[in-house]
Amino acid sequence: MVKITLPDGSEREFNEAPKGSDIALSISEGFARNCVAMEVAGQVLDLSETVEDGAAVRLITSRDPEALEILRHSAAHVMAQAITNLYKGARLTIGPVVEGGFYYDIDMEPLGEEAFPAIEQEIHKIVKAKHPFERKVISREEAIERFKDEPYKLEIIEGLEGDISLYEQGDFVDLCRGPHVPHTGMLKAIKLMRVSGAYWRADQNNAQLQRVYGTAFFDKKELKAYLNMLEEAKKRDHRKLGTQFDLFSFHDEAPGMPFFHARGMAMWNALLDYWREEHTKDGYVETKTPIMLNRALWEKSGHWANYRENMYTTSVDEIDYAIKPMNCPGGMILFGMKSPSYRELPYRAGEIGLVHRHELSGALSGLFRVRAFHQDDAHIFMTPEQIHSEILKVLKLDERIYGTFGLEFHLELSTRPEKSIGTDEQWEKATEGLRSALDEYGKGYVINEGDGAFYGPKIDIHIKDAISRTWQCGTIQLDMSLPERFDLSYIGADNEKHRPVMIHRVAFGSIERFFGILVEHYAGRFPLWLAPVQAVLLPMNDDLVDYSYEVKKELEAQGLRVEVDARGESLKRKVRDAQMDQVPLIITLGEKEREAGTFSVRTLDGKVAYGVTREAFLSVVDASVSERENESILAF
Repeated sequence: MVKITLPDGSEREFNEAPKGSDIALSISEGFARNCVAMEVAGQVLDLSETVEDGAAVRLITSRDPEALEILRHSAAHVMAQAITNLYKGARLTIGPVVEGGFYYDIDMEPLGEEAFPAIEQEIHKIVKAKHPFERKVISREEAIERFKDEPYKLEIIEGLEGDISLYEQGDFVDLCRGPHVPHTGMLKAIKLMRVSGAYWRADQNNAQLQRVYGTAFFDKKELKAYLNMLEEAKKRDHRKLGTQFDLFSFHDEAPGMPFFHARGMAMWNALLDYWREEHTKDGYVETKTPIMLNRALWEKSGHWANYRENMYTTSVDEIDYAIKPMNCPGGMILFGMKSPSYRELPYRAGEIGLVHRHELSGALSGLFRVRAFHQDDAHIFMTPEQIHSEILKVLKLDERIYGTFGLEFHLELSTRPEKSIGTDEQWEKATEGLRSALDEYGKGYVINEGDGAFYGPKIDIHIKDAISRTWQCGTIQLDMSLPERFDLSYIGADNEKHRPVMIHRVAFGSIERFFGILVEHYAGRFPLWLAPVQAVLLPMNDDLVDYSYEVKKELEAQGLRVEVDARGESLKRKVRDAQMDQVPLIITLGEKEREAGTFSVRTLDGKVAYGVTREAFLSVVDASVSERENESILAF
């Protein structure tokens, strides 16, 4: 008799070693239909695998977080099968799962989106056939013979050791580690998205391939919701809105390096004023380090050996320099000057530092992927006993910051990778410090085993925007490398030197990227405190233009960002243009308003308040701005 234990502690008995599908059926037929794979001893396996006596098994259903990745992995195989059925000369390379879907790189004739309907029709035939995904393990020699006409697969096999696993579905076969869904019939909602060019192994000297992107969901409703979200995302594209609202631009004279316009800088400065205010409250000091530092520093930090290809370098007075790709080494120099007492710790230093990284031109994407950007770095130096409290403090700071913008978030803890520095004791203490702080913080988190940085464990913070997309922005990393490399120390209670523990952390991350996220999150309708133009004054005739500029000066003296629309257009056109620009406060000035010293204030919901005194107007505005209310519409 074979006994299997389920996550709830219950046991199932079988006459012989069961497959995962047998275990699922022992619960119920309906449950089995929704099962995708299973987890045994920390490994995710196909349901067709057999399970040994005494094993603990977790069955993965379509509702579990891992399920969608397994489904999309299977969808990549189905798409590849459909394409090779239709294009006999196509040669497959790799087909990974990526955020939002999957792709397959294929050496074939140029492919346009006009071919998608025919490919999707072939996909539907494969899905309807309900081919099982069958895993087989063969020797290297058998694999080489099996794929002798597939040059890319042969190259992949050359890099593998031991036996080779592959999957068959119908008459299609592909190299793969798995796992997969039980059969192609589970792929009820597949959609091809786009096609682009890609080089084999990202090397321009290799063949150019067709990279075909697709996505997949467990049902058509989820797919439809995703496609609707993408349509909404197109409307919110920060590159389009950045031009529309005159915020920023890009130019050939500096590829991947944004130019911020006057309106964009107004919003930028409001964002950084808020950052500084929150960090001052939490005991941070602000520092600034040079943008260019010599080679000796980058060798000491390890960047010259490990990051050189991404750095911009130059030579001055026969000495090699690099423009900084990150702020950390400069921060180490500043702390190294102090050698403080333990009583002065923790020491929290923030820097809005301009960094440059050489990204491939094909990877550049508006403000989301640039070559020049600012990071809101902070380095916190502390004693080992302070790890827990400092991590908790950073989490609460990030919660305040993201909450101001109405951004929800989730947390992920990444632990020690295979290649790392430091002792077991250091890693255990550092990881436990992060874990205990997360536990006390009380918000659920996911553990990514082995996904930490080589120098320490980390917490990643993923925010969710208004249309439910997630973005990894904040991070909290413990570093056991740089304090050692830079020989940093503090004087302990025993009057001896001790090595400090250091945290790297960002809240916005790349400020340019966070700026772009906010543009899309708000779709350009920013809360009053953040809006690049908070109010526009509309004189009803030319005789009131000078008066409008007088009012502008008065409001600017109160800290408001104000423009005057003195064009010779009709008032109706000016109002419409201001609404298109999402200006929160549209103030009409006529003779009546000038005589009474009042405003007619139109808000973005189309409501108009007449006869608003300046005192009443400023009272409402000041309250909204000082509280940084996450609303674009005010009531007067």
